[in-house]
Amino acid sequence: MLSKKLEKIMNEQIEKEGYSSNLYLAMASWAETMGYEGIADWFYAQAEEEHMHMLKFIRFINEKGGKAIIPSFKKPPVDFSTVNKAFAETLKHEQFITSSINEILHVAVEDKDFSSQNWLQWFVSEQTEEEASVRRIIDKLNILGEHNMYLFDRDIMSLRVPAGGTAI
Repeated sequence: MLSKKLEKIMNEQIEKEGYSSNLYLAMASWAETMGYEGIADWFYAQAEEEHMHMLKFIRFINEKGGKAIIPSFKKPPVDFSTVNKAFAETLKHEQFITSSINEILHVAVEDKDFSSQNWLQWFVSEQTEEEASVRRIIDKLNILGEHNMYLFDRDIMSLRVPAGGTAI
């Protein structure tokens, strides 16, 4: 059974994961309309992954005897001006999510809720991979500069970290 404090903070994470999915959908749509098919595909894949994270929280809360609450989601920005700025925003957002996951784990530790601690470790590892993946992309963008996007757009999916794996 979840404590009320842990249930509350996990429900807040549902909103954060849903917003993450919508943010990456907005970035995908922006990239697609700018002609960046590969970048759009990368963001669409990220949006699906974040949606899956939201579902994991919903199911876990309910399985532990709590009640998952499905919130409304704040509208994400729709214009990112450059690919570099979109990925800088992505890294910033992933760091925010990492901080949020760490806070949830802190509450689980305080509650001595060992099953929740164990379950949350998957998210801790996932966030390490997410941040590393985006940092690699930003490194590649810095090497290329803002005016050499064709090859980057074509090859971006090879920079993606498969779920539970390492970079290709």
